[in-house]
Amino acid sequence: MRYRFIEVEKAAYPIALICRVLQVSRSGYYAWRTRPESARSCADRKLLVAIRAAHKASRHTYGSPRMHRELRAHGHAVGRHRVARLMRQDGLQGRRRRRYRNTTQSHHAHPVAANQLERRFNVEAPNRAWVSDISYVWTLEGWLYLGVILDLYSRRVIGWAMGPRIDQALTLRALRMALEGREPQAGLVHHSDRGSQYAATAYRRLLDAHQLAASMSRKGDCWDNAVAESFFATLKVELVHETLFVTREQAQREIFEYIEGFYNRVRRHSYLGYLSPVDYERNNAMLSSTV
Repeated sequence: MRYRFIEVEKAAYPIALICRVLQVSRSGYYAWRTRPESARSCADRKLLVAIRAAHKASRHTYGSPRMHRELRAHGHAVGRHRVARLMRQDGLQGRRRRRYRNTTQSHHAHPVAANQLERRFNVEAPNRAWVSDISYVWTLEGWLYLGVILDLYSRRVIGWAMGPRIDQALTLRALRMALEGREPQAGLVHHSDRGSQYAATAYRRLLDAHQLAASMSRKGDCWDNAVAESFFATLKVELVHETLFVTREQAQREIFEYIEGFYNRVRRHSYLGYLSPVDYERNNAMLSSTV
């Protein structure tokens, strides 16, 4: 390992100086350089090329567990500890979450639905339970608000809307997108927090018109809507905290690309056995059709 460090840094520092600092002999270093590369080192070097490419394709977000699944999916017979070691040696790591900020506006006079979901986040079929929430993104033009709806079955974002105001129109646009794209049957549970945007008359009427059952979190309990909040935490870590959005238009464009181009179709989810939401739905649909 020290010899490799010398090989990398020799262009910047004298070899004699590096050897002295690392407490190795120059003769040992030169002997290492002339020694044939081992089969293991050769394989590690080639594997690291694949790891770097996959890490870049993941928007520099994958840690070793997702990276391991990504490599296996592309035909690399490699163990997770080896992947973790190579990533650590190359300084590659996933991104960590920051604290989540609540945007719920629960001080209103609208009726509040009972919590019908009761944290039953494991759903066996699509369009049985949806979760929704709102978050915020800072741009140099001011705040941009994002409302989303996810299907608990696959964690896929099935409806979203963005705008400069955190109002009922925002959540209604996201709900209409989900309804048009999924065409759910009566009885689906739609869960949200107690925000006025979800409790308002127009929103409740749209749910009733499609015979969807409204469900709301208990007061002050963020865990009741943990899946939606987890999505926003992931979005913030993997995109928002890494980007300076000059305009709301730029933010909307990049968030759209993240949701539809990466999160739904590419990003590997640990809950889904490290499949993307789209692949998870497709694979299970194929399995169901063969039963």
